[in-house]
Amino acid sequence: MTEKYELSEGSLRLIMKGSQIQNPIMQVLGSKRIASGSADKERFRLLLSDGKYAVSFAMLTTQINDKTTKGEIVDNSIILIKRYITSVINNSGKASNKKVLVILELETLVPGDQITKIGDPQNLPDDDTEDAPPKKESTNFTVTSSTKSSNDSTMNVTTKTANISMQDQLTHPISSLTPYQNKWVIKARVSNKSNIRTWSNSRGEGKLFSIDLIDESGEIKATAFRELVDKFYDLVEIDKVYYISRCQLKLANKQFSSLKNDYEMTFTNDTIITECHDVAADIPQTRYDFISIDKIAHVEVDTLIDIIGICKSTSDLQTFQARSTGRELKKREVTLVDQSNSGIALTLWGSEAENFDGSSQPVIVIKGAKVGEFGGGKTISTLLSSIMKINPDIPEAHRLRGWFDNEGVQNNITNISAKSTASRFDTPWISIKDVQEQNLGQGERGDYFQFKGTVLLFRSERALYKACPSEDCNKKVNDLENGMYRCDKCSRDFPNFKYLLLGSVNVADWSGNMWVSLFASEAEKILGMTSQAVGEASENSPQALAEIADKTHFKQFIFKCRAKMDTYNDETRLKTVAIRVEPINYKEYNAQVIARIKQCLS
Repeated sequence: MTEKYELSEGSLRLIMKGSQIQNPIMQVLGSKRIASGSADKERFRLLLSDGKYAVSFAMLTTQINDKTTKGEIVDNSIILIKRYITSVINNSGKASNKKVLVILELETLVPGDQITKIGDPQNLPDDDTEDAPPKKESTNFTVTSSTKSSNDSTMNVTTKTANISMQDQLTHPISSLTPYQNKWVIKARVSNKSNIRTWSNSRGEGKLFSIDLIDESGEIKATAFRELVDKFYDLVEIDKVYYISRCQLKLANKQFSSLKNDYEMTFTNDTIITECHDVAADIPQTRYDFISIDKIAHVEVDTLIDIIGICKSTSDLQTFQARSTGRELKKREVTLVDQSNSGIALTLWGSEAENFDGSSQPVIVIKGAKVGEFGGGKTISTLLSSIMKINPDIPEAHRLRGWFDNEGVQNNITNISAKSTASRFDTPWISIKDVQEQNLGQGERGDYFQFKGTVLLFRSERALYKACPSEDCNKKVNDLENGMYRCDKCSRDFPNFKYLLLGSVNVADWSGNMWVSLFASEAEKILGMTSQAVGEASENSPQALAEIADKTHFKQFIFKCRAKMDTYNDETRLKTVAIRVEPINYKEYNAQVIARIKQCLS
């Protein structure tokens, strides 16, 4: 039986000198659990043999610990090592450091209970240097930081010089880092870099930024606080590779990071960072674990996911004040679609919302999007830790673009941001004449449809009202005529209010016209002004609203509507509400027109 399974004799000696051996076959002669203070972060050390040599310093990454815990790897098991890296650990201040073989991926070829020990391997000595590749010269580098004098505006420059070996085999894999060791150097690519964020609370104020680092073994988040932001922010750039050492490690806060690592790093005054100028083909780019949009419907709220989609539509930029802090916030809603013929609402905030341009319907990739829920449907949003890329040069993006341009642009889409039914967004194209002739809206849930319409008249009478200033309340307030305003819904008096529009427009297409009601957000799109701006203009001039409304006439939009019978004062009548008002995307609109023409011809 031993002749059937041949080990890669002598390969361990070459591997521990830095050579790359493809798929070496080894035998596990023993294993040892290494205490780490927590069962879910335990490490395993193996005694490996290639039939000629044996090494006792082989480690499994935590991602494949289950190979040992589930009994797949036991004494005498024969394994094929698919991916590995070599590293060193500090040897308690001794002149030499201990070399370690870190196994990233393996396959069990023969269970240990089916075979015995092969050969008589000898321990590979730590100082085995015969035929070893020449060592690279170490590189000196300098990290500088500037601090402003409290007495004048001169800048005192503090320089810290360190000497770090640039040999690949002397770096540690990210997956091997723990809080229980501090003498390490990693070689990693910056896959994401956040903006600088400031905070102010009862304990003081400060600023921070974070980066995501990746190497062949895994990923980790690193954060700099206060004065270290100035020291390191301009030093690191996305997609570049760096040598990093002397950071503090702690348990990761999974609420703010989607990276698959139990730990995260914090920069300290002793942290050293220098760029790697060598070719770093072994350091991977950002890794994604994409989930299709249709499957997000079954994902728990607050889960962080990786997603790729086409921007099918986008709303105008919305500006409002946070109820709790009064701070001005900006957001934009984007509808993403993919090959599952499903769509989902993505919320962008701040500068991302301001700078986003969806006019070309780009491919959007997000690492670490947060799943939310609104009105019973699932939504996603970005966090400070999220990585968002527009039209990235990756195979998945090229495939998605090809699907959308050739097929997806004219497909009906099920939007999982709408509860129970896709009809809110997966709406049929129909003429106004057909709406009237088919008596739409008679059902309990109403009927949904969309059409390209022209505004004939925006009714300015009673189009504006004073509403409760609370963020989640749009109830009309009563003027108490003492400088206070009463909201009956909230049962509170407020010293202020907010203006809200209540739109009603007469819209026409080629077949007829009808009256459509509008929510405040959709009325703002037609007027091209916020409710607050319209209200303030009306305070200065009684004719202002009528003049603003006149400017909307003959403008064209896509109206996505719901028709439903409505009872008011014992009178039942059909009410049509524009759920969404969007600028015309002629590429999408023309595609459905062509599809309908082809349908008629066939």
